[in-house]
Amino acid sequence: MGANSNSTQKRIYMDYAAGSPVDARALEAMMPYFSDRFGNPSSMHSSGREPRKAVDDARAKVAELVNASRKEEIIFTAGGTEGNNLAVKGAAMRARKKGKHIVTSAIEHITIINVMKALQKDGFEVTTVPVNEDGIVEVGTVEEALREDTTVVSIMYANNEIGTLQPIDEIGSLLSDRSAVFHVDAVAAAGKVPINVRQSKIDLLTVSSNDLYGPKGVGAVFARDGVPLEAVVQGGGQERGLRSGSENTPGIVGFGVAAEAAKAEMGAESKRLSELRDKLIGGILDGVDDAFLNGHRTKRLPNNANFRFRYVEGESMLLNLDMMGVSVSSSSPCTSKSLQPSHVLLACGVPTEEAQSAIQLTLGKANAEDDVDRVIEILPPIVRKLREMSPFNPENLDEMRSSAGHRERHHDH
Repeated sequence: MGANSNSTQKRIYMDYAAGSPVDARALEAMMPYFSDRFGNPSSMHSSGREPRKAVDDARAKVAELVNASRKEEIIFTAGGTEGNNLAVKGAAMRARKKGKHIVTSAIEHITIINVMKALQKDGFEVTTVPVNEDGIVEVGTVEEALREDTTVVSIMYANNEIGTLQPIDEIGSLLSDRSAVFHVDAVAAAGKVPINVRQSKIDLLTVSSNDLYGPKGVGAVFARDGVPLEAVVQGGGQERGLRSGSENTPGIVGFGVAAEAAKAEMGAESKRLSELRDKLIGGILDGVDDAFLNGHRTKRLPNNANFRFRYVEGESMLLNLDMMGVSVSSSSPCTSKSLQPSHVLLACGVPTEEAQSAIQLTLGKANAEDDVDRVIEILPPIVRKLREMSPFNPENLDEMRSSAGHRERHHDH
């Protein structure tokens, strides 16, 4: 098949972790707030009342998505990145007189990693707990890392690259009688798996609109009543004084509708995606030698399949799949500008050269079984072709070694 053989084929998008289309219902709900209902929600006059009510309604819908007790526990932000900054920096800075020790894991999102680096420059001490080969944090390692001066523990709900789900309930129980605040980055998980902040004893939780078919540029932090936070953005005091700036009313409205739809449809959609995911995993592992699944086989997000292939580079596979009409990711979209192998795979004990051979396929609403069949059909020949070209496959290495030995013997004569 040539590069243009997909001209009559529909494009297949399997990179939903990087970006999702806005749900038509969310988009429709947003439109009036760009034009007719343009008032500032903070205004006291009648033009501000309707936008203010719309923001409050959306707050209630996001609260329901994560099972918060009250809608006032939801603080809107400009996305997951700002949410993680507000939650972790805000909690750490507020509690710095009690202690300056923070616990996190080796596979957190780049946002959390960089927040931790910034806090270390401010004199905080960070303990990073390891994960097992499946990318799961073991509760005992968190318990061992805790100290008298630990003020914040930040562990993600599900990993954004390899999809593994963490033992959040158990970690929440462990921390429930401690003074440390428990923050959970749930950007990758919200809308895909049920989240109950009360049952899991979570104090702070970050979610993002874009990851559940809402608009980009809006997110939220759940902050349990009574959890002390310090603002990281100063200004006019919106969002309980914790996130100043005029509210992004259209974005917040779209986020609310997307959150409501995710809550209602999660059960059926997650079951559908899990079945597609499992077919994809089985088909790839059966169809390609020296192929491995990254992350736990079953304790993973319903839409995530992440593989590594010996003797091939992930980026080459991505580009070849793209030419065949399939969009995937070669690593976390937030870190893919870096040429470094995935810190997540390295933390799972994957060798560097194999970590660079990883591709991530994340499924979504538009994917159907024929998309999975198509990927299972075209990926094995791509891998075989790239391996034939790779100097690092065993046959080519043997050939190089034997020709090098031949040259040495010839030189000796």
